[in-house]
Amino acid sequence: MKRIITNKLVEWKNRSNRKPLILRGARQIGKTWIVNEFGKHYFNGKIHVINFEMHPDWHSIFNLNFDVHRIVAELEIVLNTSIVKGESLLFFDEIQGCPSAIKALRYFYEEMPEQHVISAGSLLEFAFQDISIPVGRVEFLNMFPMSFPEFLLATGKSKLAEIVLSSPQKLSDSIHHSLINEVKNYFFVGGMPECVQRYSETKRIRDVFDIQLNLADTFRQDFSKYAPYADKRCLNIVFASVAKSIGKQIKYSHLSTDFSIPTIKKAFELLSQARVIRKSPAGLPLEASASDKKFKALMLDIGLMQQISGLSADVEYLEDDLLAIYKGAMAEQFAGQEFAAAGNDALYYWSREEKSSTAEVDYLLSDNGRIIPAEIKSGVAGRLRSMHLLLENYAGCPYGIVFSGAPFARLPEQKLIFLPLYYAFQTGSNPGQFVF
Repeated sequence: MKRIITNKLVEWKNRSNRKPLILRGARQIGKTWIVNEFGKHYFNGKIHVINFEMHPDWHSIFNLNFDVHRIVAELEIVLNTSIVKGESLLFFDEIQGCPSAIKALRYFYEEMPEQHVISAGSLLEFAFQDISIPVGRVEFLNMFPMSFPEFLLATGKSKLAEIVLSSPQKLSDSIHHSLINEVKNYFFVGGMPECVQRYSETKRIRDVFDIQLNLADTFRQDFSKYAPYADKRCLNIVFASVAKSIGKQIKYSHLSTDFSIPTIKKAFELLSQARVIRKSPAGLPLEASASDKKFKALMLDIGLMQQISGLSADVEYLEDDLLAIYKGAMAEQFAGQEFAAAGNDALYYWSREEKSSTAEVDYLLSDNGRIIPAEIKSGVAGRLRSMHLLLENYAGCPYGIVFSGAPFARLPEQKLIFLPLYYAFQTGSNPGQFVF
């Protein structure tokens, strides 16, 4: 399955000033697979995998000292191979299990910069709590579930993938409806690689539901690893509550009635660190005024969201309007998930509350210092009161984007672009592309 992140890995490989790379992301999104594929195709198979979970006896190689020349020499012995600088890839998998290996990354940069080194693991943020990250000596790359364009590629729809990765334009009715139908399929399959692979093989959405339930259980089993930090039962409740709260402005007290706000907040923060949920604060301009008390949240994956929330898939799948499925929550999760995967992963929204009314715009996308508001909503421009209010009051917003199931359209006099949902990834990668 083709992953767009491969392009970023190739750029990293070819840079003369590259640093050891830490691949960040939740469990089961394909980190190990993509690095192995990258090594196979771009290093002629010369990839040397050090899995710290599988080989705890190898930890001692890193625990002795940080002499990377000695470390590589000993790795050659246990791997029974030669590690050639500049020609081979060292892959430290499940690196969170060996804190000394994380510390050693600094010395690979300083003492052996020609050696390509990638590390990955689950729950890395928890390992970083206990050790100092070698800031300035490593670089990070965030990885997410498969995006909608990647879903199309994996299911044999490469021409449709080319369209949604190109500049938005008005398409023929037949192509538009084909893409809308594929978006609906993605709503229920999601982007977890195992689910996409099963669907690509059988073309039956129901076949992925058991996989999604097993993945959700895997995440819940991980909660025991957070035990020193939070209440496990609270973690379970918050995990399920977030899935049911997509698209809604929430407070910590809304997520559970059984625990105190500090306990709920801690559980939410730990799930965010594990990258299974994502906080979207209210604020404009972005970080400068982001609120800690008023926020929305997203799940890691839209397929997991619909399973954990208890969505009646048999009923909801029959709905023709994408924005009517699960009262619009699926469309908002889809857009946010696509924006994050495209690189616009610091997600915010705008909210203004007054005595007589509330105004809210779903997302604020960042584009070279400018802010591009994005709304997930069906309806004519005249009903987009919140968007109009935002555009009138913030000169730094050049235009607004409205995502729905409708075809591409422009309203220059109102500074609005109407885009079908299937263009969310492309827009997230380049939100400032439109000119009036």
